[in-house]
Amino acid sequence: MFAWRLRLARFAARSLDQLAAIGIRILFSIARALGAERSADFGAFLARNIGPLLPAHRTAKDNIRRAFPGISDEEVKRIARGAWDNLGRTGAEYAHLDSLVDFDPDNPDAGNIEVSGIDHFENLRDDDKPGIIFSGHFANWELPAICAARYGLEATAVFRAPNAVAVARAVHEVRSQTMGGLEAARQGAAFAMQGVLERGGHLGMLIDQHFTRGVIVDFMGRPALTNPIMAKFARRFECPVHGVRVVRLPGRRFRLELTPPLDLPRDENGEIDVQGAMQAMSRVIEGWLREHPEQWLWMHRRWRPKFTGEKLED
Repeated sequence: MFAWRLRLARFAARSLDQLAAIGIRILFSIARALGAERSADFGAFLARNIGPLLPAHRTAKDNIRRAFPGISDEEVKRIARGAWDNLGRTGAEYAHLDSLVDFDPDNPDAGNIEVSGIDHFENLRDDDKPGIIFSGHFANWELPAICAARYGLEATAVFRAPNAVAVARAVHEVRSQTMGGLEAARQGAAFAMQGVLERGGHLGMLIDQHFTRGVIVDFMGRPALTNPIMAKFARRFECPVHGVRVVRLPGRRFRLELTPPLDLPRDENGEIDVQGAMQAMSRVIEGWLREHPEQWLWMHRRWRPKFTGEKLED
């Protein structure tokens, strides 16, 4: 009886995955048929109207209130609605990643991508050294990897695959056609990431999500767990560490900003302090968030008191 139920469960799982794969293909086909602008508007419309009905909306509002104490209910709603709008646009833009970026490295002010810190890109590309680039879930967070590939910067993007197999497969297919190296965040990924730096390459990673085995940093005035691997690599390789973000601008434009290399804190032995380095990176993320809160992914449970020992007062 148990074996029969197990086979049935596996069959059901495969069937659901196949249906999801078909659904993803249909959605991508519709998005491509609509074009980049109309599909992004449609995705934003759906997300703004459906998102607030989902449990994740409560998470988003709670995060906003705790990150900005004393904020008005109207401002909470504005930020949350803007976050859903951005997420809907980002989701629809996956179908157009191969054509979304109009970026000419020889003329970075043309096209739909403005670039700030172009000299830092050039230094990373030409210094024959490994480098680390961190970012967060702002605007369309896939664009830095695409622009790096267009700019000739050898970079490997570390990503967390979506839980849904069909979605993960579709997203990976799009990423592999538009970006440079890709490395899934999985067991054993650290060895592959180390290999990239040993070859003089560059690692890019989003660092603004909860990581259970991470180090505690202060983020928006509250303790949060953050993956320390980028700081550990910076300590080992003594390589430059930059932050990069995307800002969504009016008129279907984006601004790509690369910070100067961070001056990371060091311990008594002169080596980069891992916790202090992650705190420095988190401060950069925090500054970006305060500037454009409506473009961040508030739906993620970034702060989890049970892991950090934080005592919350309602």
